Amino acid sequence: MKAKRNRNRYGHLKDYWDLYLIMVPGIVYFLVFKYAPMWGIVIAFQDYSPFQGVRGSEWVGWMHFREMFTDREFYQVFRNTLLISLYKLIWGFPGPIILALMLNEVRHLMFKRTVQTLAYLPHFLSWVIIGGILVNLLSPVTGVVNAMLGWFSIEPIFFLADADWFRTVIVASDIWKEVGWGAIIYLAAIVSIDPQLYEAAVIDGAGKWQQIRHITLPSLLGTIIILFILRLGHVLDVGFEQIFVLYNSMVYEVGDVIETYVYRVGISQSEFSFSTAVGLFKSVIGLALVIFFNRMAKRAGHEGVY
Repeated sequence: MKAKRNRNRYGHLKDYWDLYLIMVPGIVYFLVFKYAPMWGIVIAFQDYSPFQGVRGSEWVGWMHFREMFTDREFYQVFRNTLLISLYKLIWGFPGPIILALMLNEVRHLMFKRTVQTLAYLPHFLSWVIIGGILVNLLSPVTGVVNAMLGWFSIEPIFFLADADWFRTVIVASDIWKEVGWGAIIYLAAIVSIDPQLYEAAVIDGAGKWQQIRHITLPSLLGTIIILFILRLGHVLDVGFEQIFVLYNSMVYEVGDVIETYVYRVGISQSEFSFSTAVGLFKSVIGLALVIFFNRMAKRAGHEGVY
């Protein structure tokens, strides 16, 4: 029986060798850049010194984690991270779904392709470029946005230096940058829906809204759940580059997040062990959320991530 299974396994490998070969670069990438660096996690439990290395540094156990939870600044940073991430999740996650549904209803092919291209083009721009655009657009002196507000006799607003507006700018700019790219996945899922379902719905007298509600959205539910679970795994990742480019000392109170905190403490102050402990804490939270919601999805009868 075992020999038969081995023959079937090697036969399957022989028949689909080209597909396995395509997988090799992806597997190598994750092994080299994702799994191998995990060895560095051990310095979270050490008083790490670059001169002594991992093997020569003193083991201190949970000391850095105790420092983290007794640091007042960490709680402020954790709160900022959680709020910005939740805002992005609440307002940003439905965005690609809505855009994909709207594009799917466009019948003019050239217009559809133009809108789709313009929507996902910002994804390929770095946050350095987008940061420069935002600085110019939102400038209280020369910015177009404040010039338009002036038409309605509204005083200029320094969006990037105002604590009341900074998070709004962060969330809105992230949605604008990524909504088109995210919509591609949902458009691909919509294309795979059986057209006969829509034809039967039309015969039964269903309108566009009813087709979306009873056919399109239920067909997308599996994709939505999987992407939602994967997004929860990065719930404490709000984007270092975006925050670092846009924030300043005037908005540290609302804009300083775990990633900038780790950079400031780990790189600027050379607290490598402490910053690794903070990063490990963030990863454990993401892993726990993925496991929990994946189980919830399976209990509800849906396919999870694994």
